[in-house]
Amino acid sequence: MAWSDLEDEIERWIKAVNVALRILFPSERRLCDRVFFGFSSAADLSFMEVCRGSTIQLLNFADAVAIGSRAPERLFKVLDVFETIRDLMPEFEAVFSDQHKYCSFLRNEAITIWKRLGEAIRGIFMELENLIRRDPAKTAVPGGGLHPITRYVMNYLRAACRSRQTLEQVFEESIAPRGGGDYRKPDESPLSVQMAWIMELLESNVESKSKIYRDPALCSVFMMNNGRYIVQKVKDSELGSLLGDDWIRKHNAKVRQYNVNYQRSSWNKILGVLKLDNSALASSVAALKSLKEKLKLFNSSFEEICRTQSTWVIFDEQLRDELRIWVSGTLSPAYRNFYGRLKYLPDFGKNVEKHMRYSVEELEARINELFQGSGGPTGGRKEGLGFPAQLHSWTEGTNAVSWCVCEMIFKLQHHDHYIQTHKDPESLQVPTHTLRKAYDKSLRKHSRLPWALYSNNKQYKNRCSERNR
Repeated sequence: MAWSDLEDEIERWIKAVNVALRILFPSERRLCDRVFFGFSSAADLSFMEVCRGSTIQLLNFADAVAIGSRAPERLFKVLDVFETIRDLMPEFEAVFSDQHKYCSFLRNEAITIWKRLGEAIRGIFMELENLIRRDPAKTAVPGGGLHPITRYVMNYLRAACRSRQTLEQVFEESIAPRGGGDYRKPDESPLSVQMAWIMELLESNVESKSKIYRDPALCSVFMMNNGRYIVQKVKDSELGSLLGDDWIRKHNAKVRQYNVNYQRSSWNKILGVLKLDNSALASSVAALKSLKEKLKLFNSSFEEICRTQSTWVIFDEQLRDELRIWVSGTLSPAYRNFYGRLKYLPDFGKNVEKHMRYSVEELEARINELFQGSGGPTGGRKEGLGFPAQLHSWTEGTNAVSWCVCEMIFKLQHHDHYIQTHKDPESLQVPTHTLRKAYDKSLRKHSRLPWALYSNNKQYKNRCSERNR
C-alpha cells in the first residue's frame, strides 16, 4: 500500500484497534468463556477463530507502517501507531495471554511489530541524518539569510521532541551509539546523544555552506543568522533540556564570535581611515592632499558597505538592532571626532563641508538602512515544520519548485495532524491566496513535479475552499 493511502487510514486504524482491543475482544472473550464454561481449550479455540482474522488484519496494517520508507516526514504518523500499540499492550496481554495457548502468538506478534515500529523510528532519524549530509552546498542564500535546511531541521526536531517521552523509550532500546562503545555522560540519555549528533551534523552542513560566500563579512552574517536561529529554537523547546545549558552557552559564544568576525571584516578598515595622527594634521600641501585622499577613501568605502549590506539579511530583529547600534556607536563618534578636527585645520576647515559627503546625522541614517534584504524564499515567513524531505532529491538538480513552495505544500498536507498533536495552529497558517498562487503556478510551469503533488491538488483546493468559508 502506498504511504499516502496508509497515512489517510492511520487515524481510522487507531480508532478501530482501540475499539477492538478495549471493547470487542474482551466482550468476545467473556462470551466464549461463559458459553464453554469448564472447557477452557474449547473457549480459547473458539475465541481464536473469531478474533484471529481481525487481529491479524489490524497488526498487518501496523506492520506495513513499520516496514515502509524511512522518509523523515513520516515520523509523526509512525509515532502515532507506535504509541497506540504501546498503550494497548496491557489489553493484548490480557486478551491473548499465555493462559490461552491458541492465542498467545497474537500477543507475541503485537510485541514484535511494536519493536519493529521502534526500529522504524530510529531509522527515520538515521534518514534525517542522511538528508542533512546529502544537502548540497551549491547556491548561496541571498544576503546571508537563514538557510532552509536549518529552518527545516530545527522545526522538525522541535515538533519531534513534543513526543519526547516516546522517543526516550525508543532510543533506550537502541543499539550502541556510533563509533562503538557508550560515550554518554552519566546524566545523558540516548535521545540526548541522538539530538546532539544531529545538531553537530547540521552545524557542519551550515559551515560548509558558508564557504560559498567570498565576502568574509557576509560569511559571518550567514553563520550568525543560522547560529542564532538554532540557539533560539533549542532554548524555546524540549531540545533545551535534552542538550543542556552548557550546549546553549557554548553556541551562544559561537554566535558572539561570528558577530565579532563580522565587525572586524566589515568596519575595521573604515575605522582605520578615520584615525588621524599628528603628521596628518600638519598644514603642508602633502598632508592636505593625504587628508583629501582619506576623505575620498572613507566616502567611497562607506558608500560601498552601505550599498552592499543594505541587501543583507539579519532575520532576528533584536540581533539586527544590536548590530546597527554597535556600528552607529562605533563609527559615529570616530566620524564626529574626525569631522571636528578637520574643521579647525587652517586652509582646510572652511572647505570641510565640500569634502565631507555625510553629516553625522546622515551617516547614522545610512547605518539604519543596513540589513533590509528579504533573504529570498525564507525571509519574513511564519514558522512551520519546514521543507519536506521527500522532495529533497528531486529539488537537488532543478529549480522546479522553491523551498518556500515545497514548505507551504508540506504545511497544508500535515496541517490537521500538527494542530491535533501540538495545539499550535498559528504556527502553520499560510495565506491561502499565497499558497494557491505559488502552488498552481508551479503545477503549470514545471513538468518534473512528482505525481503525488498532482494527485493531491484536488485535496489542496478543497482545503483552501474550507479555510475561506
